[in-house]
This record gives sequence, C-alpha cells and structure tokens, in this order.
Amino acid sequence: MPDHDAIADLPTSYQVHASSTVLHTGRVIDVRTDVVVFPDGSRATRDVVVHPGAVGILALDDAGRVLLIRQYRHAVRQQLWEPPAGLLDEPGEDPLDAAKRELFEEAHCEAARWDVLLDVFTTPGMADEAVRLYLARDVRPAEAPRHDAVDEERDMPIAWVDLDDAADRVLRGDLHNPLTAMGVLALVHARRNDFTTLRPADAPWPQMSPWPGSRAAPA
Repeated sequence: MPDHDAIADLPTSYQVHASSTVLHTGRVIDVRTDVVVFPDGSRATRDVVVHPGAVGILALDDAGRVLLIRQYRHAVRQQLWEPPAGLLDEPGEDPLDAAKRELFEEAHCEAARWDVLLDVFTTPGMADEAVRLYLARDVRPAEAPRHDAVDEERDMPIAWVDLDDAADRVLRGDLHNPLTAMGVLALVHARRNDFTTLRPADAPWPQMSPWPGSRAAPA
C-alpha cells in the first residue's frame, strides 16, 4: 500500500506499438487509435479524443457570489450553467492570457487578482483534455466595447450566484457541468482556508495539452 505522501498522480507512458488518426475534424477534436503495450507484454487498442485543452474561470465578487453563464451544449441537449471558459487553441497563447480573454468575451468582466484553483483532466478514460481553472477576484465590468459573440455564445444569460447556494445546487444534482461542479466545490474549500492553499496564476502546468500551436506543443 502506498504511503500517504505518495498519493499523487504519476506521469507514465506505456509503449505504443501503433498509432493512427482515424478522424480529423478540422475543428476542435481529432480521434486517434493507439495499440498500447502494457508492462506484462499484453496489448490493447484504445481510442483517444485529442483535445487542445481549455481554461475556466471561477469569478468571485466581494459579496461571495460566483459568476455562471448558461450555454447550450448540443451533445447532451441541455442548457448548462457554467463558468466562463474557452479552448487553448490560439498558437502560443499563455493560459492565463486566455482566461483573461474568455472572462472579457463571455462576461464582459475583468479581474485584478488571479490564482490557480484546479488543474484537471476532464475525461481521462477517453480524452487528453487538460483544463486549468483559475480563481478571479477583484472583478469589475470591463471598460472596452463588448465582444461580438457567435453561435451558441449569442444568447448566454449571466448570473451571480451565492457560492454556498451554488455548492448546494451541485450536490442536489441541479448543476451538471464538470467545471462548475469541480470549481464550485474547490472554491468552497479554498475559501474555508482563506485562499492560502492556492497556487499563483503563473504556476507550472506540465499537464497542459500539447495541441499543435499551444504553448505546450513541442517546438
């Protein structure tokens, strides 16, 4: 049994006997099929959704309210309440800069204080999507003109929700977006510790998706 100090995720790469891209969409994702060789020599075929990764923002105001946006998600046929978020698909863009951009574009807000709240893999059983969730504080309305939204982003209602109420709604099963659930519950814990356990906004992120064009992509 591992000792308590060893309970941390361990970067590991099993040998890949063969790999091929079976779907190239030209949009957000690709699908790759790998033949993986396990330590005992056995092999198995695994399909991997290749994803650019993303950032999300838990914006908290001085009244203890968290900012949520309602967005239509076609795959699940639901309008979900989510934190502002966006893909890391701009060549060379720093994730913190991407988070600031998304907070402006989706909520027309800016923040003076940023910390790392969580680094997560959203669906590691099938996708390599890595997401960094930031905590944004000292939030205020942006001064620049609003961003021109397109597609699903044209009609996204915004709500400031009491953090404890948001956590209750997650546990009741009212809110299902994973960034909302993870972010809200982590933020409750962080607030309980007076935010002293948070990492700085520029903390290393070795798990960042190596999507071509991203900052983590091989040179």
